[in-house]
Amino acid sequence: MVDSTPASPAPEEHAHDVIIVGGGLAGGLIALALHRHAPGCRFLVIEAGRTLGGHHRWSWFETDIPESERALMAGFHLNGWDEGYDITFPGLGRTLPTSYRSLASAEFHRALTEELPAERVLLETRAASLDAGGVTLADGTRMAAKRVIDCRPFRSSQHLAGGWQVFLGQHFKCETPHGLTRPVIMDASVAQIAPHGNGEAYRFVYVLPLSPDEVFIEDTYYADQPKMDAEVLKGRVAEYAIRNGWKGEVIDQEAGILPVISGGDFAAATAEVTIPGVALVGARGGFSHPLTSYTLPFAVDNALRIARLIARRPDLTGEELAAYCARRARRHWRATAYYRMLSRMLFEAAEPGKRVVVFEHFYALQGRLVERFYAGRSTWPDRLRILTGKPPVAIPRAIRALFSSGKPFKTETPA
Repeated sequence: MVDSTPASPAPEEHAHDVIIVGGGLAGGLIALALHRHAPGCRFLVIEAGRTLGGHHRWSWFETDIPESERALMAGFHLNGWDEGYDITFPGLGRTLPTSYRSLASAEFHRALTEELPAERVLLETRAASLDAGGVTLADGTRMAAKRVIDCRPFRSSQHLAGGWQVFLGQHFKCETPHGLTRPVIMDASVAQIAPHGNGEAYRFVYVLPLSPDEVFIEDTYYADQPKMDAEVLKGRVAEYAIRNGWKGEVIDQEAGILPVISGGDFAAATAEVTIPGVALVGARGGFSHPLTSYTLPFAVDNALRIARLIARRPDLTGEELAAYCARRARRHWRATAYYRMLSRMLFEAAEPGKRVVVFEHFYALQGRLVERFYAGRSTWPDRLRILTGKPPVAIPRAIRALFSSGKPFKTETPA
């Protein structure tokens, strides 16, 4: 089992087959897939933090991951609900039938460090630079590798456009059973306003019943600026718990600001973070859902494809792997153009306080359409259906958004 004490790095002459920089979701799953599907591969994960996966909770609809790929997640203890999920809006309440899954980062770390060989993971180890031949650590140690994979976090770019999804969630241990049996994926019956300085925004509360007396409550909003007032969000979560009669103590908390990409010059943005001969994967490489910011289904798919490719072609060079991942990223960008257009509709055509109408319109549609939307597999009839009916935004604003290149991201670090 891996602990949080940094292991001694391998000397230069003991080259690794693969070095993965970044032990988050994408990097951790690639390591797991290599361990299972390319057993002869000498891989190493380098993670700057004390744990793999950081401090997050990843959730997804079961159908987001094809059946042929679900075995990769079989070793994790997941929270799961097979009775469907609920959504609530000012004028709409529904239960949709799709099964839902959630994975806590603590479980991600536990399962990976139990399955992966201890010598394959370096925690609390910072990489200073990456290149096609290996990685140089912050202390100057050089680690050679046949292939290097960059799985570090997303980096904002002036070449990308869009808005932000801001969230803070708390895990409550309730004094009495909370009574929920299904997740509430969106409760948008709450006030549609963002905290200080952000004005109106699409806001909802997300609720997961983790056990009969434990519940995870997350306050989320879509906003134009990457700003968070954590104290305000904590207060909102507490208010929501009180409103539902849930008394107890907070035993964990997570928060984050995720990009909602609506357009931009993908080639230029990628060029800013690409290192020649180094494969770029994960959110930094563009592998996310532009509107929902979901990454897990794409991380699973990439991990399995990379592992199977290396197992099939042990002579694969780092440059070839980098080119392969770059091609997949460009293909993913093209395939998700429709969702970026919807993001522009959200941020540019819909007035901030009325963005809830856009989502209410969407969730009133047929359940399988919603399911395919989250999986990034909307059919052409789906796409037409989403855009037809009573327009949730003004037609002139919608037309301008349709032909817009989007609002450029600010490049400062989100607050």
